[in-house]
Amino acid sequence: MKVYVHVPFCRSKCAYCDFYSTPRTELMEKYVDTVGMEWTHRDGDGLGDISTIYVGGGTPSSLPVESLVRMLSVFPAGSRLAECTVEANPDDVTPGWVERLTCGTVVNRVSMGIQSFDDGELRFIGRRHSGRRAEEAFATLREGGIGNISCDLIYGLPGQTLRSWERSIERMLALRPEHISAYLLSYEPRTRLGVMLEQGKVEEADERTACAMYDMLCTALRRAGYVHYEISNFALPGREAIHNSGYWDGSDYIGLGPGAHSMIDGVRSYNPSDLRGYVASRGEAFGIVEEENELERLNDRIITSLRTSAGLDTTGLDAYPEVMAEVERLMAEGELIATQPGRVAIPEERWLRSDAVMRRLIVV
Repeated sequence: MKVYVHVPFCRSKCAYCDFYSTPRTELMEKYVDTVGMEWTHRDGDGLGDISTIYVGGGTPSSLPVESLVRMLSVFPAGSRLAECTVEANPDDVTPGWVERLTCGTVVNRVSMGIQSFDDGELRFIGRRHSGRRAEEAFATLREGGIGNISCDLIYGLPGQTLRSWERSIERMLALRPEHISAYLLSYEPRTRLGVMLEQGKVEEADERTACAMYDMLCTALRRAGYVHYEISNFALPGREAIHNSGYWDGSDYIGLGPGAHSMIDGVRSYNPSDLRGYVASRGEAFGIVEEENELERLNDRIITSLRTSAGLDTTGLDAYPEVMAEVERLMAEGELIATQPGRVAIPEERWLRSDAVMRRLIVV
């Protein structure tokens, strides 16, 4: 079983972020208690051994480190646990923080949100660290014994140029993390940047610029030996994210904490984004089941599979002749390629425009 824990605390809200978070630090300890209670209630359903743990947010590193250690201690460190990831902001990474995680928990991977190495870009989107601080935090993780590090970048930022993006890629590659995630900036409606876009105070990167940045990224990382295994994710060989790959291959996962999602035996559910309600629930019967019909499950399978280099397994799609007919048309047009018998994928150079391919396959 893959376990995701949503930590809903942030010291400040980044201009682009629409994930559920709150600055209400007085509820941190009650939140940690409730995660333990929710796990106890849900583990009683016979979920099986834990294979991965991913602590995301929000900002997990904003929790006091002893609270983070206490929260992680509720999960059994069985022999099947292959990966335990904690997300961190560079400004939270200190030698003491790293030592406490490596000596007192099962954490063996850290995912750090760098986003850019350009200080002006970082200030504009509300990040508290500098490019130099990100490099120092990375060195602290390495020196502290973290041998599996993932780092995030964002492209298409307001004011970002091809040259500044190239410099961020170069500085990232100089660190040589095991894993790199890179996302095209999305202007979500209720975020600060979303409002600024609506008011005409910023402009969205045009398609030509976004594509040029994506091509630059793919070329540089390929030359550096990274495998491009999902639209936004690159890894050194054998260092693909085990937990996140489960979201794309249809594996079961359980989400704990307010705002977390689960999928067990094909049934999706979610915890409402309500910290006070979550704490009041004491971790019991807080989730809401998402009703999905057969076509909605098929569409989920199409969308998640085609995000990856492995692509879509067409086994069983004969029951949907309209989908298979569209697969054939897309292959004839070069929008899909056969990666192995019975499996098709979107070519890497077309991944940034993959939504158009997916829309043609989705059954409505």
